[in-house]
Amino acid sequence: MTRSATDTTTPAANDTTAPAANEATSAASLLRLATAGSVDDGKSTLVGRLLHDSKSVLADQLEAVEHASRDRGQSAPDLALLTDGLRAEREQGITIDVAYRYFATPRRRFVLADTPGHVQYTRNMATGASTAELTVILVDARNGVVEQTRRHAAIAALLRVPHVVLAVNKMDLVAYAEPVFAAIAEEFTAYAASLGVPEVTAIPISALTGDNVVEPSAAMGWYAGPTVLEHLETVPVTHDPAEDVARFPVQYVIRPQLPELPDYRGYAGQLASGVLRVGQPVTVLPSGHTTTIEAIDALGVPVDTAWAPQSVTLRLSDDLDISRGDLIVPQDTGPSTGQDLHATVCHLHDTPLTEGQRVLLKHTTRTVKAVVRQIPSRLTLDDLSQHPSPGRLVTNDIGRVVIRTAEPLAIDPYAHFRRTGSFLLIDPADGSTLTAGMAGDAFTESPSPTP
Repeated sequence: MTRSATDTTTPAANDTTAPAANEATSAASLLRLATAGSVDDGKSTLVGRLLHDSKSVLADQLEAVEHASRDRGQSAPDLALLTDGLRAEREQGITIDVAYRYFATPRRRFVLADTPGHVQYTRNMATGASTAELTVILVDARNGVVEQTRRHAAIAALLRVPHVVLAVNKMDLVAYAEPVFAAIAEEFTAYAASLGVPEVTAIPISALTGDNVVEPSAAMGWYAGPTVLEHLETVPVTHDPAEDVARFPVQYVIRPQLPELPDYRGYAGQLASGVLRVGQPVTVLPSGHTTTIEAIDALGVPVDTAWAPQSVTLRLSDDLDISRGDLIVPQDTGPSTGQDLHATVCHLHDTPLTEGQRVLLKHTTRTVKAVVRQIPSRLTLDDLSQHPSPGRLVTNDIGRVVIRTAEPLAIDPYAHFRRTGSFLLIDPADGSTLTAGMAGDAFTESPSPTP
């Protein structure tokens, strides 16, 4: 059902499949991307250049940037200020929070997350990349691949971001030398391949001067590849969530108790993937009860079909015990259900994650009590080796964990379903997010008592 960005075919007005086709076309023409890289590699300048040169900046926005630049003693507009909107960001000259920008060209629409480069804010990079279909990782041509570059590549690989672009920035400061670019591209591509990244597109750029950002560079005649914008406009968006097996996390049980609707019981939520239809047999997890979809309501209007990422209300044929956090799936297609979860995690909090620590685990719309039973290993970024039995994970560490939950959960392997294979660990004392996790292939049985 996925269409290319240039496909202008539209379904006929009387085609009963038109809603799904329209949704798929819309999804295919939208690219979600994130930028990443070390401090001062030029991420915000690249984003500002993309917005400016693609004429996606309003006149008053550009005027405000020019005014702010003059106040800082700069003769030319600092395009990084188009994204560094917080006062603390402008004062320090670094990106602190994820800045989302929306722009479009005649060929495609974009949702761009400009993420921080500072090690302290790596957690924000993980947030921005979690929903991205493409990550642009910037490298300063003078410094080459550094530890933060490797960390961002590892996070992108763990989050299964389908496309990775290596933007070797500040080529103007190395005299646009091809050997410098080639050496960095070779080192990064080899490292990414060892992480399981299938393909890297390397582009030499200067975000400050605009070389190979929107327009080809006259100073790098040796480079025959696409500019950054050309690649963003043409990279195939190969995944349509409606093509996956259906996953419907229940967010809210609707019982209006109205005289005109005395027996109404609906289960509201957002369809995370796939398609559900009236009359379709389904299973409710983790209970395993089976039933049939009796009706689907979208914005209060009955429909025959719902597809991801629509928010709808399902009505079922049987009166079952279903509550927030349950997962409705097509019959015989559900994920493993259990209480001992093996996962890879990126620890985000300043407080270490330790073995035996009691936490809350949030998966889709369900939050349950859990305990960290084991931390088998921590990833070493330099050589990608596993440091065995570290006992704890500190800020920005990537490691493997075994978690025991108080209640059975139905979690897909993250490699198959990004939305229903991810989870968060939360501090039960103050509600702060501790860790972002990606579920492994399956649950395992354990005789350990429930926490």
